[in-house]
Amino acid sequence: MAKESRPSPPMLSVYLYIPNVIGYLRVLMNCVAFGVCFSNKRLFSVLYFLSFVFDGIDGWCARRFNQVSTFGAVLDMVTDRISTACLLVILSNVYRPGMIFLLLLALDIASHWFQMYSTFLSGKVSHKDVKDSTSWLFKLYYGYRPFMAYCCVACEVLYIALFLLAEKNSENLTDVLVSSVKRCSALSFLLVVSLFGWTIKQAVNVIQMKTAADVCVLYDIAKKA
Repeated sequence: MAKESRPSPPMLSVYLYIPNVIGYLRVLMNCVAFGVCFSNKRLFSVLYFLSFVFDGIDGWCARRFNQVSTFGAVLDMVTDRISTACLLVILSNVYRPGMIFLLLLALDIASHWFQMYSTFLSGKVSHKDVKDSTSWLFKLYYGYRPFMAYCCVACEVLYIALFLLAEKNSENLTDVLVSSVKRCSALSFLLVVSLFGWTIKQAVNVIQMKTAADVCVLYDIAKKA
Protein backbone atom coordinates (compact mmCIF):
# COMPACT_ATOMS: atom_id res chain seq x y z
CA MET A 1 0.00 0.00 0.00
CA ALA A 2 1.42 3.35 -1.03
CA LYS A 3 2.32 5.68 1.76
CA GLU A 4 0.06 8.71 1.88
CA SER A 5 1.84 11.98 1.21
CA ARG A 6 1.64 14.61 3.89
CA PRO A 7 -0.33 17.71 2.87
CA SER A 8 1.77 20.81 2.23
CA PRO A 9 1.20 23.75 4.58
CA PRO A 10 -0.73 26.62 3.02
CA MET A 11 1.37 29.57 1.82
CA LEU A 12 0.00 31.93 4.47
CA SER A 13 1.05 29.62 7.28
CA VAL A 14 4.71 29.80 6.18
CA TYR A 15 4.55 33.61 6.17
CA LEU A 16 3.17 33.40 9.71
CA TYR A 17 5.80 31.02 11.10
CA ILE A 18 6.98 32.29 14.48
CA PRO A 19 10.58 32.97 13.33
CA ASN A 20 9.28 34.82 10.27
CA VAL A 21 7.02 37.03 12.41
CA ILE A 22 10.09 37.82 14.52
CA GLY A 23 11.82 38.69 11.25
CA TYR A 24 9.08 41.23 10.44
CA LEU A 25 9.57 42.76 13.90
CA ARG A 26 13.28 43.07 13.16
CA VAL A 27 12.52 44.95 9.94
CA LEU A 28 10.16 47.28 11.83
CA MET A 29 12.70 47.93 14.60
CA ASN A 30 15.38 48.75 12.05
CA CYS A 31 13.07 51.15 10.20
CA VAL A 32 12.31 53.02 13.43
CA ALA A 33 15.97 52.90 14.51
CA PHE A 34 17.31 54.48 11.34
CA GLY A 35 14.45 56.97 11.35
CA VAL A 36 15.67 58.40 14.67
CA CYS A 37 19.39 57.66 14.38
CA PHE A 38 20.50 61.30 14.29
CA SER A 39 17.89 62.70 16.65
CA ASN A 40 18.14 59.99 19.32
CA LYS A 41 21.36 57.97 19.20
CA ARG A 42 20.60 55.96 22.33
CA LEU A 43 17.20 54.81 21.08
CA PHE A 44 18.79 53.92 17.75
CA SER A 45 21.45 51.84 19.48
CA VAL A 46 18.91 49.98 21.64
CA LEU A 47 16.58 49.20 18.71
CA TYR A 48 19.42 48.24 16.38
CA PHE A 49 21.00 45.93 18.94
CA LEU A 50 17.62 44.39 19.86
CA SER A 51 17.04 43.63 16.20
CA PHE A 52 20.39 41.89 16.15
CA VAL A 53 19.54 39.88 19.30
CA PHE A 54 16.25 38.83 17.70
CA ASP A 55 18.33 37.41 14.84
CA GLY A 56 19.50 34.69 17.23
CA ILE A 57 16.06 34.21 18.75
CA ASP A 58 14.33 33.60 15.41
CA GLY A 59 16.91 30.94 14.53
CA TRP A 60 16.27 29.18 17.85
CA CYS A 61 12.50 29.36 17.29
CA ALA A 62 12.85 27.94 13.78
CA ARG A 63 14.65 24.88 15.13
CA ARG A 64 12.56 24.57 18.30
CA PHE A 65 9.18 24.64 16.54
CA ASN A 66 10.33 22.90 13.34
CA GLN A 67 9.59 26.02 11.31
CA VAL A 68 12.78 26.28 9.28
CA SER A 69 11.97 27.79 5.88
CA THR A 70 13.86 29.06 2.85
CA PHE A 71 11.82 32.26 2.99
CA GLY A 72 12.85 32.78 6.62
CA ALA A 73 16.52 32.19 5.83
CA VAL A 74 16.43 34.71 2.98
CA LEU A 75 14.50 37.25 5.08
CA ASP A 76 17.04 36.81 7.85
CA MET A 77 20.07 37.36 5.64
CA VAL A 78 18.54 40.28 3.71
CA THR A 79 17.62 42.02 6.98
CA ASP A 80 21.14 41.49 8.33
CA ARG A 81 22.85 42.76 5.20
CA ILE A 82 20.62 45.81 4.74
CA SER A 83 20.79 46.91 8.39
CA THR A 84 24.58 46.58 8.50
CA ALA A 85 24.86 48.32 5.12
CA CYS A 86 22.77 51.27 6.33
CA LEU A 87 24.89 51.68 9.45
CA LEU A 88 28.12 51.51 7.43
CA VAL A 89 26.81 54.16 5.03
CA ILE A 90 26.02 56.41 7.99
CA LEU A 91 29.50 55.85 9.44
CA SER A 92 31.04 56.67 6.06
CA ASN A 93 29.35 60.08 6.26
CA VAL A 94 30.32 60.68 9.88
CA TYR A 95 34.01 59.70 9.74
CA ARG A 96 37.01 60.53 7.60
CA PRO A 97 38.15 58.63 5.59
CA GLY A 98 34.64 57.38 4.82
CA MET A 99 35.94 55.03 2.13
CA ILE A 100 36.98 52.56 4.84
CA PHE A 101 33.36 51.89 5.76
CA LEU A 102 32.25 51.71 2.12
CA LEU A 103 34.94 49.10 1.45
CA LEU A 104 33.73 47.12 4.47
CA LEU A 105 30.21 47.35 3.07
CA ALA A 106 31.34 46.08 -0.34
CA LEU A 107 33.23 43.18 1.26
CA ASP A 108 30.25 42.19 3.41
CA ILE A 109 27.77 42.14 0.51
CA ALA A 110 30.14 40.56 -2.02
CA SER A 111 31.28 37.75 0.29
CA HIS A 112 27.74 36.78 1.28
CA TRP A 113 26.42 37.01 -2.29
CA PHE A 114 29.23 34.78 -3.58
CA GLN A 115 28.68 32.36 -0.70
CA MET A 116 24.92 32.07 -1.31
CA TYR A 117 25.35 31.58 -5.06
CA SER A 118 28.10 28.98 -4.62
CA THR A 119 25.86 27.14 -2.13
CA PHE A 120 23.18 26.74 -4.81
CA LEU A 121 25.77 25.61 -7.39
CA SER A 122 27.10 23.01 -4.95
CA GLY A 123 23.62 21.69 -4.17
CA LYS A 124 24.01 22.39 -0.47
CA VAL A 125 21.06 23.17 1.78
CA SER A 126 22.77 25.85 3.86
CA HIS A 127 25.46 28.45 3.15
CA LYS A 128 26.89 27.51 6.55
CA ASP A 129 27.84 24.04 5.31
CA VAL A 130 31.61 24.50 4.93
CA LYS A 131 32.82 21.09 6.09
CA ASP A 132 34.74 20.63 2.82
CA SER A 133 36.67 23.89 3.23
CA THR A 134 40.44 23.78 3.65
CA SER A 135 40.45 26.83 5.94
CA TRP A 136 40.40 25.98 9.66
CA LEU A 137 39.21 29.49 10.52
CA PHE A 138 36.32 29.27 8.06
CA LYS A 139 35.24 25.89 9.47
CA LEU A 140 35.62 27.10 13.06
CA TYR A 141 33.50 30.19 12.34
CA TYR A 142 30.55 28.33 10.83
CA GLY A 143 31.03 25.10 12.80
CA TYR A 144 31.13 26.52 16.33
CA ARG A 145 28.07 28.69 16.99
CA PRO A 146 29.36 30.52 20.12
CA PHE A 147 32.46 31.66 18.20
CA MET A 148 30.39 32.88 15.24
CA ALA A 149 27.98 34.62 17.63
CA TYR A 150 30.86 36.42 19.36
CA CYS A 151 32.34 37.63 16.06
CA CYS A 152 28.97 38.84 14.76
CA VAL A 153 28.06 40.59 18.02
CA ALA A 154 31.54 42.15 18.23
CA CYS A 155 31.23 43.50 14.71
CA GLU A 156 27.87 45.16 15.33
CA VAL A 157 28.88 46.47 18.78
CA LEU A 158 31.98 48.06 17.25
CA TYR A 159 29.90 49.89 14.65
CA ILE A 160 27.36 51.04 17.24
CA ALA A 161 30.14 52.25 19.56
CA LEU A 162 31.76 54.21 16.72
CA PHE A 163 28.43 55.84 15.93
CA LEU A 164 27.89 56.82 19.56
CA LEU A 165 31.43 58.18 19.89
CA ALA A 166 31.05 60.53 16.92
CA GLU A 167 30.12 63.95 18.29
CA LYS A 168 29.91 65.71 14.94
CA ASN A 169 30.12 64.98 11.22
CA SER A 170 33.48 64.57 9.48
CA GLU A 171 35.25 63.17 12.54
CA ASN A 172 38.76 61.82 12.01
CA LEU A 173 38.52 58.08 12.71
CA THR A 174 42.03 57.78 14.16
CA ASP A 175 41.56 60.76 16.47
CA VAL A 176 38.27 59.40 17.82
CA LEU A 177 39.74 55.94 18.44
CA VAL A 178 42.80 57.31 20.24
CA SER A 179 40.82 59.76 22.39
CA SER A 180 38.20 57.14 23.31
CA VAL A 181 40.88 54.70 24.49
CA LYS A 182 42.49 57.44 26.61
CA ARG A 183 39.12 58.21 28.23
CA CYS A 184 38.77 54.63 29.57
CA SER A 185 34.97 54.79 29.35
CA ALA A 186 32.47 51.96 28.92
CA LEU A 187 32.34 52.66 25.19
CA SER A 188 36.14 52.48 25.04
CA PHE A 189 36.03 49.07 26.74
CA LEU A 190 33.42 47.81 24.27
CA LEU A 191 35.52 49.13 21.42
CA VAL A 192 38.63 47.23 22.51
CA VAL A 193 36.78 44.00 23.37
CA SER A 194 34.92 43.93 20.06
CA LEU A 195 37.94 44.74 17.91
CA PHE A 196 39.26 41.15 17.91
CA GLY A 197 35.91 39.65 16.90
CA TRP A 198 35.50 42.32 14.20
CA THR A 199 38.94 41.45 12.78
CA ILE A 200 38.09 37.74 12.66
CA LYS A 201 34.77 38.54 10.93
CA GLN A 202 36.50 40.52 8.18
CA ALA A 203 39.08 37.76 7.69
CA VAL A 204 36.24 35.23 7.36
CA ASN A 205 34.53 37.48 4.80
CA VAL A 206 37.70 37.49 2.67
CA ILE A 207 38.10 33.70 2.96
CA GLN A 208 34.40 33.21 2.24
CA MET A 209 34.52 35.33 -0.91
CA LYS A 210 37.64 33.60 -2.26
CA THR A 211 36.33 30.09 -1.45
CA ALA A 212 32.94 30.83 -3.05
CA ALA A 213 34.59 32.38 -6.11
CA ASP A 214 36.64 29.19 -6.55
CA VAL A 215 33.42 27.15 -6.51
CA CYS A 216 31.94 29.35 -9.25
CA VAL A 217 35.09 29.06 -11.38
CA LEU A 218 35.25 25.27 -10.97
CA TYR A 219 31.60 25.10 -11.98
CA ASP A 220 32.38 27.04 -15.17
CA ILE A 221 35.33 24.75 -15.95
CA ALA A 222 33.19 21.63 -15.40
CA LYS A 223 30.53 22.96 -17.76
CA LYS A 224 33.06 23.41 -20.56
CA ALA A 225 34.86 20.11 -19.98
